Amino acid sequence: MLALARSSRAAGEYDLLLKGGHLIDPKNGISAVRDVALLDGKVAAVAESIDPAMGFKVVDCQGLYVTPGLIDLHVHTFSGTNERGSYAGDLSLYPDGYTLRVGVTTVVDTGCSGWRNFELFKDTVIDRSQTRILAMLNIVGNGMRGGRYEQALDDMKAAPTIAMAKKYPETVVGVKCAHYNGPEWLPVEEAVRAGDGAGVPVMIDFGANLPDARPIEVLLGEKLRPGDIYTHCFAGNRREILDNGKPNPGFFAGRERGVYFDVGHGGGSFKWSVAEACLKAGFPPDSISTDLHVGSMNSGMLSQLNTMSKFLALGESLDDVIQQATSNPAREIKRDDLGHLTVGATADLGIFSLATGDFGFVDSFGGLQKGDRKLICEMTVKDGQVVFDVNGRTRQNWRSIEPLNYPRQGDSRWDGILQRRRSQ
Repeated sequence: MLALARSSRAAGEYDLLLKGGHLIDPKNGISAVRDVALLDGKVAAVAESIDPAMGFKVVDCQGLYVTPGLIDLHVHTFSGTNERGSYAGDLSLYPDGYTLRVGVTTVVDTGCSGWRNFELFKDTVIDRSQTRILAMLNIVGNGMRGGRYEQALDDMKAAPTIAMAKKYPETVVGVKCAHYNGPEWLPVEEAVRAGDGAGVPVMIDFGANLPDARPIEVLLGEKLRPGDIYTHCFAGNRREILDNGKPNPGFFAGRERGVYFDVGHGGGSFKWSVAEACLKAGFPPDSISTDLHVGSMNSGMLSQLNTMSKFLALGESLDDVIQQATSNPAREIKRDDLGHLTVGATADLGIFSLATGDFGFVDSFGGLQKGDRKLICEMTVKDGQVVFDVNGRTRQNWRSIEPLNYPRQGDSRWDGILQRRRSQ
């Protein structure tokens, strides 16, 4: 029935047709040349060949890779501070300038806000961003305000966190516990209680941990539940690697229990020796994320694509790296609507080239790793709309436009046509 319906579509009915790209859609097990058609913000068709006459706008993607929109599982975007805001606002970034240009269409803000200030964050940032922002509530009611706030055990409360998560289930996808110095386990335990009550995962940043008082093996083997997330997994600051240079056995025990492991690169949480040792031992990350903030964007991390390219330099396949930035993080936050290009799914896509050459990648501690492949974003599509197009692949050569019809500044002829077409 579906094939018949597609073949009966009127010419030009698809809003956008991406022709001839290598589609990598891990959730659907596709890594092959495919055409992808979009209509009304959804994936309308995926096939080996779709008649170009069916596309209102057709983009030649030969030699490029087409993927679901990337999901950055660990960012800080509660930008702007005030008396009710977040200390992370001093370090956070409004996301649109750092996401769409690298193929990221969805981010997860991890703990900048708690139940006390989430609604402020939602009103001032989340609801005003083109990037889809999901959130993990900090178990600290005041959120990530640093200093005494993140050590305040009396502000770590499951009940109001559960209530806020249930009030905004479309946005709140987890609970974050971060930066507590110990030695108590209460922050982790209260976060898990909140996760249980809200039906969402918990992400742990183990902070300046005391390995004798709170061993990572206990965290991964006893405290966290299946589906919870250990971020900064390749930092090397919390006995992730033992003195013998091998991964802590607690890593393998945690994964066996169903705990997920997230990169969370950041400004001080990714070390080449740790990542290399883990990959050589058969322990890749479940998800690649940036820990985006002002301290990481201009240092070794740079961007989601740069972070993904680091794992290419460590020997991972392109298909694996794409999975770790699309379907895997979507699964970790229980968002089955994201991270894949099934017909009917939200039309979030990244279109990339894979450059070859002599590239250098730097970790959080100034260490250099050379690589010969690097992902470059050519286009980003969010909800079916082209939001980034570095080489103007969807645009018309200005010499072919009649002078009287030449678009004025700020006017997009194609976007205007689409808008008028949908209103008819």
